[in-house]
Amino acid sequence: MSKIKINPAAKHTLSPYLHMQFAEPLSNADISVDAAWNYVENCWEKNFVKLIKRLAPPMIRWGGCFASYYHWKEAVGPRSSRIPMLNLAWDGIFSNQIGTAEFVELCRIANSEPMMCVNMESDGRKTWANPAPGMDRCGSADEAAEWVDYCNNPDNKLRKSHGHADPLTIRYWQIGNETSYRYPEANGDRVWVHDGYNSKENAAAARRFATAMRKADNNLKLLAWGDDDYAFDICEELGDLIDLIAFHCHWGYSMNDKGVVLAKKFYKQDPELVWNTLLSSSKELDSKITAMKEQVKPYNKRLAMTEGHFCIFDGRDRGDVLSTWAAGVAYAKNLNVIARHSDVLDIATCADFFGNRWQVNAMMLPTPVYAGKAYLMPVGEVMGLYSAHCGKFAADAVCDDKDIDVTASVDGNKLYLHIVNTNAHHSVNVPLEVEGKKVVRATAWEIKSDPWHEINQLDTECFLPQKSEINTDNYTIAAAGVAAIELELA
Repeated sequence: MSKIKINPAAKHTLSPYLHMQFAEPLSNADISVDAAWNYVENCWEKNFVKLIKRLAPPMIRWGGCFASYYHWKEAVGPRSSRIPMLNLAWDGIFSNQIGTAEFVELCRIANSEPMMCVNMESDGRKTWANPAPGMDRCGSADEAAEWVDYCNNPDNKLRKSHGHADPLTIRYWQIGNETSYRYPEANGDRVWVHDGYNSKENAAAARRFATAMRKADNNLKLLAWGDDDYAFDICEELGDLIDLIAFHCHWGYSMNDKGVVLAKKFYKQDPELVWNTLLSSSKELDSKITAMKEQVKPYNKRLAMTEGHFCIFDGRDRGDVLSTWAAGVAYAKNLNVIARHSDVLDIATCADFFGNRWQVNAMMLPTPVYAGKAYLMPVGEVMGLYSAHCGKFAADAVCDDKDIDVTASVDGNKLYLHIVNTNAHHSVNVPLEVEGKKVVRATAWEIKSDPWHEINQLDTECFLPQKSEINTDNYTIAAAGVAAIELELA
């Protein structure tokens, strides 16, 4: 009989930010930030606030592509003076009624660490810096430094004039976003081009920004863009100016080569192939993080995966299949991959934060807000589950059953397991054995479901974790099951 064998010895410290979320106003693409805001009462929607406390993201990042043409001063101060902006990447208009103070308020409601992504000279993209004659969307190092001062300086006069006597206190700031990536040409043709800074230019710009921002507050945790081999120049040129190297991993691009298999509702035609395809994404994620670790190893730098999720082009709103529990199991396995790289990885995510359309969201909101109930997508359920039951230090756990994927962590006399059964058809009996320790109590929070069940507005709690006391000598995890287990040790 296979067992899960756990060594309870504490290894390295686990960062508390491995299940972060990122909020980016997506305008016409996905009414994300706007969908959660009550424009009449000027506050976050009550149902949204209730659900976000259940998801409990340890960190929330503001930005994304949006940051590359964002001027923060347009979204602070009296609401009557806020300046609406064109959302160049996602189409439409963003009202800027939600700005720095409102974002920090959300983080405080959720007990989350805030992270800001600054406009680093539009990442060198002229189509974003100057999209039309007389339209300047390019951010400067001075602008970023002023933003840091606005948030963190106890005596900042502008912030105080806006009614915020105390600092907003933002420690984490990302400089540059997807600077190395290709985007479609501005004329609408689907020709993907790279028009941002090259690696040397990226490092030079990051130095300008890091230097200016540290003059405003030297206690910041700064991230610089290092994906696509940009990490070398950042590490060589900036040294201790930068704390973390940022990269993204939108896994699953190869899935789009499967034709109709994952597209729309066609994924139901060959469930076995789709199941294996979803689970195979963990190899892509593992390979990406491993490559980034190798790049920063000579410089002893740590990593931040500030965006990450499935990327399926075909189907409604980035993939109908992502509403299924099969996707939830795949996400759980990917979160275990992230945990295994926690010796160097400090920040990570597996989802967009929230919205009313995209299936890659952790949280789905109804529009209009009174039309239904907000709910967690499969990825949100798993991220919330893992985040709620996790120790402070990594530990070792192994299982010789090929269908079982497991990671462990420890905190004092408590041991935590994250277990995934990657067999869609059969449960697996896996007794839990802790080396040199006696278990006095074992509690499991489990999600059990048909892999092809889809969550939707009419069935919003189908993937809720179920709590139970378990026998460690005879534990069985359901087919396609995901579990977080707490073991109290003598």
